[in-house]
Amino acid sequence: MKGKEIHGQVVKSLRFSRDIAIGNAIIDMYAKCGCLSNSRLVFKNMNDLSVVTWTTLISSYGVNGKGEESLILFEEMIAAGFKPNCVTFTAILSSCSHSGLIDQGRRIFNSMGSDFGIKPGIEHFACMVDLLGRFGHLEDALELVKNFPGEAAASVWGALLGACRIHKNMEIGEIAAYRLFELEACNSSNYIALSNIYESVGRWDNVRKLRSRMKELTLVKTPGLSCININDRVFRFFQGDVSLPQMKMAYETLDTMSKIMMLPQGYE
Repeated sequence: MKGKEIHGQVVKSLRFSRDIAIGNAIIDMYAKCGCLSNSRLVFKNMNDLSVVTWTTLISSYGVNGKGEESLILFEEMIAAGFKPNCVTFTAILSSCSHSGLIDQGRRIFNSMGSDFGIKPGIEHFACMVDLLGRFGHLEDALELVKNFPGEAAASVWGALLGACRIHKNMEIGEIAAYRLFELEACNSSNYIALSNIYESVGRWDNVRKLRSRMKELTLVKTPGLSCININDRVFRFFQGDVSLPQMKMAYETLDTMSKIMMLPQGYE
């Protein structure tokens, strides 16, 4: 609602209504709220377009799981005479990853250098590894990492490890994890990810060894938490936390809601 109010003020203002940066921000705002039709309408009514504007709209459709639409926009952008930049390729490859468009992602990745003279960077390799790994092409993802010019960054290996966790692939997961142990010696999440892979395949001896190693390195898993803002105060909630006086009431309410949701006929 606040975003619409601000958009209305922009439309009324002669000073800001033609500002490309503000238009891009409004497109992004509507997309993050899931209002893609509004994003497209703002894009259509903009007097001046830039590569950033096209990229913003491409990314907007991608993060909302509409990879096919992102690809259409990508082709329309090129046909309109705009040359994609590094950020554009990150956006379209990410869109392919969200929608499982493996062949299209490969084609675009390979076209970066041959058609546009852009050398794929770390973020592009990470997107491709995520795309291939997320949908089970772990061997291809590993080969891509190995072919990375120079030393692959932690983000690239991390994408591979995450994919191995999803698909319970211990062999490739170990390769990625032990490389990450070298690159990010103090990052406990990499140890946790490998431990989860070991658990999923029943390798409990490996789990115990890994947890023992974490203790030796004094690595502690950062607990997950939720935040809520009440009367300009931020309250943080950890699992099992009973420090706030209202927590007993909160847990009782959650327990009641859980029981209601488990009823065969729903609410009574």
